[in-house]
Amino acid sequence: MKIDILTLFPHMFDGVFQESILRRAIDEGKVNIHFINFREYSDDSHGKVDDTPYGGGAGMVLRCQPIFDCVKSIRTDDSKVILLTPSGIPYKQEMAYHLSNEKHLILICGHYEGFDDRIRSICDLEISIGDYVLTGGEVPAMVLVDSITRLLPGVITDESHINDSFHENLLDYPTYTRPRVYEGMEVPEVLLSGNHEDIRKYRYEESLRLTREKRPDLLEK
Repeated sequence: MKIDILTLFPHMFDGVFQESILRRAIDEGKVNIHFINFREYSDDSHGKVDDTPYGGGAGMVLRCQPIFDCVKSIRTDDSKVILLTPSGIPYKQEMAYHLSNEKHLILICGHYEGFDDRIRSICDLEISIGDYVLTGGEVPAMVLVDSITRLLPGVITDESHINDSFHENLLDYPTYTRPRVYEGMEVPEVLLSGNHEDIRKYRYEESLRLTREKRPDLLEK
C-alpha cells in the first residue's frame, strides 16, 4: 500500500513512524508512506497557502489552489482521497478494514481555522476521529495510518487483529499473564484449564459482559 500525507508540518510525523510495528512495516516494504508539504504547490511567491474568510470571522482558511494542484499531481485511478475533518464520518474499526484493501490513500491534513469548502469536491471520503477539535489533521492522519497498517498482510498475525476490540462490535476480553496470583488477585481458573472450548466460551462471554457494561451502544448494532 502507498500512503501520501498532505501536510504543512511533515516533521510532526518523525517519531511516530520510526518505532515499533509501523517502523517494521515500512522497512519490510509492506507500506510506503510519503509526506508532501503542499506549501510547495502554492502559486504565491511567498508560499502562502491560506487567506482570510469571505464574510469575515476569526482565523485563516486554507486555499483551494495548493491542495487541488497537489492532489492532481499524485492522484491515479487507484487513489482514494480522504479529508480529515471534524465533520467527517466517525472513524470505526470496520472502516480501517475497508481502507486496508485500498492500493493508494491520499490523506489531507487541514490546519488553521479550516479549509475552503470547495476542497471537498476532490475528496472521496471525509473522516473524523472523534467529536472534538484538534489544531490540525496530522494527529488524525497518524491514527488512520497506524490502524490501517497493522491490518495489512504480514504486518501482524491474522489472529491478533481478528480478536481486537470492536471486532464484530464487541470489546476485547480481558487477558492475563504471570504471576498467577498478584497482590491477592488471581487469574481466572478457566484460563489455566487447558480446555480450549471452555476458554473460547469464557472469552466470548467476557467480551459480551464488558461491552454491555462499558459500551452498550455497540450491542445495539
